[in-house]
Amino acid sequence: MDYKKILDRFRTNTETPHCSAVILAAGSSTRMGQDKSILSLGGIPVIIRAIRAFEQHELVDEIIVVTREEAIQSIADLCVQFGMKKVKKVMAGGTTRAESSLAGVVATDSKAKYIAIHDGARPLVTQRVITDTLYGARDYHAAIPVIPSTDTLRCVENGFIGGDVDRDSVIRVQTPQIFDADLIKGALTYAAKKQIPVTDDSSAVRLTGFKIKTVDGDVNNIKLTTPDDLPVAEAILREREGETH
Repeated sequence: MDYKKILDRFRTNTETPHCSAVILAAGSSTRMGQDKSILSLGGIPVIIRAIRAFEQHELVDEIIVVTREEAIQSIADLCVQFGMKKVKKVMAGGTTRAESSLAGVVATDSKAKYIAIHDGARPLVTQRVITDTLYGARDYHAAIPVIPSTDTLRCVENGFIGGDVDRDSVIRVQTPQIFDADLIKGALTYAAKKQIPVTDDSSAVRLTGFKIKTVDGDVNNIKLTTPDDLPVAEAILREREGETH
């Protein structure tokens, strides 16, 4: 496969891309201590804030929500209550993130050209991040939002501090991660068949040999993992709402 020729062709692509979105909310929320997807953030459930970002985006055609079996009805009810009209299906995921992602992407419309996969625990994603990542996927088949690491990084060797790690070579990966539909379906199927553990969806795509384009993420696009993350998210939300008044 001549990767350079493929990239040259897609770099001249002037289409306005549309995508299907898969929202993942199938985790156990162990570190949060309760189901974080239905926690209130500024009076609105976390999962609805995540879904609404894609509901409001003009280039998103449909939304698939992947959750735990026992949460399907409650999340479906919330989608109706908050008027999430683009949600086509709320379904059960698998035992791993990769299995849940695969279930979600397979459930998207067969005509979808691009698929966005987003953490339901990232309720503060912006329209700009979705747009930039989608156009990155249009031009390079696969794109993810990232932010630089600002911490001092070092290796650990047998329980002791080792050498420094160059911060310029390290990034923090966010979602949504957006891919050519056939590419992500094939990559996740391959990882599942070979039982290869992947930490995120771009890891599965890297197994195919495709390079993944990075776009600027957003430091406020945080993932809610522990109870300490909630007041941070609330503060970000208050600041944003203040900017709109």
